[in-house]
Amino acid sequence: MDLLTYLFDLLLHIDQHLTAFVAEHGAWVYVLLAAIIFAETGLVVAPWLPGDSLLFVAGTLAGLGTIDYPAILLALIAASFCGDNTNYVIGRFLGLRLFARDGRLFRQSHLDYTRGFYVAHGGKTVIIARFMPIIRTFAPFVAGIAHMHWPRFAAFSIAGAILWVGSLVTAGYLFGNIAWVKQNLTLVILGVIAVSLLPGFIGYLRHRRNSSAQG
Repeated sequence: MDLLTYLFDLLLHIDQHLTAFVAEHGAWVYVLLAAIIFAETGLVVAPWLPGDSLLFVAGTLAGLGTIDYPAILLALIAASFCGDNTNYVIGRFLGLRLFARDGRLFRQSHLDYTRGFYVAHGGKTVIIARFMPIIRTFAPFVAGIAHMHWPRFAAFSIAGAILWVGSLVTAGYLFGNIAWVKQNLTLVILGVIAVSLLPGFIGYLRHRRNSSAQG
């Protein structure tokens, strides 16, 4: 329970934790943030890591001058793109083996849902999924399993990385230091999380409704 409490606190007060990290470790914060984004997008075991909220807070810190805006933008776009492509390679060569048996981390239902979303929306899912927690972790994985043509995947991947990272980091950079936002950053972080989860929740409800209608 202590671990869960710490992770929850880390999620809600990520700005405070990152500020403390910068004060103690300086430029290593770029490595830390890039590693988190890489893992969240590139490893199917890490969909629980902060993504959207982390990008917004990174932009907020850049707005304060704590970190450099262009440097963090480029670092996180690169980390996101590399993570996506790592996930694609894992899915292409190991995907079906990992989901051969249901487990806590590798659930067939998650794979089936993401695959259905992928089929419904085609290649643009690689971009759309960037803005949807959990889905963005599994979409490149499923693209690898489906043997999507890599140059096409890479094109959608870099476009998605630029849009996702660019929009959220820039939003934090522009609006994160407004007085009301600074005073209510926890609420803002919760709002960012809720908005990012909403499309997936709506899609899940539609999936359940369609399954019930067919049944």
